[in-house]
Amino acid sequence: MKQEDLIKKLENLKTPEIELPRHKQILKLALLNSRRFKARTIWDWTKILAPVATAVILIAVVGVLAVIKPGPSLLGENQINRFSSYWELQYFINANSQNIAWRHSYFFEDAGGNSVPAPPSALVPAEISPDYAITNIQVAGVDEADIVKTDGEYIYLVSGNRTIIVKAYPPEQAQVLSEIELEGTVVGIFINGDRLVVFEEGTPYYDYYDLRVGPTGEGSMFSIAAYYTPPTTSVKVYDVSDRENPRLQRDISADGQYLSSRMIGDYAYVVINEPVYEQDDELNLPRIYSGGNETEIPATDIFYCDVSDYYYMYTTIIATNIQDDNQEPTYETILLGASSNLYVSLNNIYLTFPVWGGDVGDSQKTSIHRIHIDGSVMNYTASGEVPGTVLNQFSMDEHDGYFRVATTTGSVSRTSEGTSRNHMYVLDMALNITGSLENLAPGEKIHSVRFMGDRGYVVTFKKIDPLFVIDLGDPYEPEVLGYLKVTGYSDYLHPYDEDHIIGIGKETVEAGEGNFAWYQGVKISLFDVSDVNNPKEVDDPYVIGDRGTDSPVLSDHKAFLFDKSRNLLVMPVTVAEIDESKYPGEVPDNAYGEYVWQGAYVFDISLDQGIQVKGRITHIENPSDLEQDYYYFYSSFSVERSLYIGDVLYTISQAKIMMNNLENLDYINEVQLPS
Repeated sequence: MKQEDLIKKLENLKTPEIELPRHKQILKLALLNSRRFKARTIWDWTKILAPVATAVILIAVVGVLAVIKPGPSLLGENQINRFSSYWELQYFINANSQNIAWRHSYFFEDAGGNSVPAPPSALVPAEISPDYAITNIQVAGVDEADIVKTDGEYIYLVSGNRTIIVKAYPPEQAQVLSEIELEGTVVGIFINGDRLVVFEEGTPYYDYYDLRVGPTGEGSMFSIAAYYTPPTTSVKVYDVSDRENPRLQRDISADGQYLSSRMIGDYAYVVINEPVYEQDDELNLPRIYSGGNETEIPATDIFYCDVSDYYYMYTTIIATNIQDDNQEPTYETILLGASSNLYVSLNNIYLTFPVWGGDVGDSQKTSIHRIHIDGSVMNYTASGEVPGTVLNQFSMDEHDGYFRVATTTGSVSRTSEGTSRNHMYVLDMALNITGSLENLAPGEKIHSVRFMGDRGYVVTFKKIDPLFVIDLGDPYEPEVLGYLKVTGYSDYLHPYDEDHIIGIGKETVEAGEGNFAWYQGVKISLFDVSDVNNPKEVDDPYVIGDRGTDSPVLSDHKAFLFDKSRNLLVMPVTVAEIDESKYPGEVPDNAYGEYVWQGAYVFDISLDQGIQVKGRITHIENPSDLEQDYYYFYSSFSVERSLYIGDVLYTISQAKIMMNNLENLDYINEVQLPS
């Protein structure tokens, strides 16, 4: 008897004593995992079960349940649970996964109709100090890994699989001191005194052999397994007290893909996503490697919530004391969907992931999980859920014992108002919703959010840019205080002071036909929100270039440099300009410009004078003899970051570090970086 037939027999059983749908699946797992259970073969089970009456079958079911502890309910509230056994974990995955894409049982048929493994292609696997600028971060005291760091004397930067240490100050003595070369890709770094933390991500691969023509030459194929090997994320801690000779002190790694990281005090926290997959009828379990030892995280250490999803991921947080090499790393693992955004305060890590649903797979909910942190101690404390999806980390904030989050539901359509709505939710530390403000700007979507104390600022857009000022002082009754409508939109909001905000985004022009607008050049705005009921712009916004102009600041806040005390704003920009001679008539609003320049724009910004260009710095000297589109976007001379040390402005590309006088932008020196 086939396995499927046996399961059908179980489905025909009628008994009030047992929750059959759940227990049949458990029995099915027992049958399908006979090798792991050290039980009988499917044939033996069939011979035993086929001739017996219903009562005997029930005894067999109960016998299996004695081996496996009862599993969790298939679906339920967002309650925190911990698996009691590997079998409970396996049952949960099989019962709740809405899509079997996580499995490694992808097959196609050969010429003879036999199932063989598919080839790999089918598998889906700022605070500012007085002396120097640090990375632009969201929360004071919570550092964020980046591709460039400085400690006021040295610059540490990422270039592919290398980390380069440069003597930077004084600028006249600037030089490359050392390189750290790794096999994988460096995705970010921290500097903490004489300790350099490097996050490395290895490349996933499939261990397989090509399928070949069989010995008969008739088109049959060998059945050769194609096993997926996930990427590995490593935390490497170097002693850089001698900057010319960095020494590796710690090497901690885990299977999975790097999501993000933070550093608070002497502790680095890294968040890693690893897909749940099946090989040889067994689920993978997360593994951590440290000091030559391998630790498999047992299922009984893995938390979960009763949420159904298309696939599952292990999200593991590893805490490492980067100053004490003798303190073992600690970890916390949660079975979730793919964590997409996180927010970190001084005491909590909030993980979010979309809960997928609907006929077309639209996500209309976001699951939120709070992990309390205190040095190496981490405790998964609460979980909750809000309608809509979260744009990025700035859509979230913790303040005075409450968590605030802005979301969007639905989608925006060009031809109609669509179904999109925007919302603000306030949750307590148990992640229960205490207050909400729903249905903002119907038909539009959120482009940026910034929280500042008891206020929240939200930018939505479809044709024009409404900047909403939201009062969050009462966590039970958030309310809109005022809003401002201007052309264009802001993708990033940055506090200027308590009553003013800088907006970085795109200018737009309303389309002649249709309910949408064409984006144009990069726009920098300064908003006055001192009168919360009537926010306004300070002077006119500054617009750079034409349609096609871009800046990494629009998607990565760490590329933004601002210092209010110096009236300084610096950002890298790729400028596109329209050649009007190519258009005999009027230039259409949707016309793209051609790339003409890349580098750092340096601005003076103040409430009295508004936004004024101080100058531009480029690392590209002779682009005319090269193909422009490729060169400006992929050149190693494209400026990616900027910082200052004392009165020197440093602009940084993959090819060089250039130093200019911060007052007048006069050239001082440059350091060529290893290619």
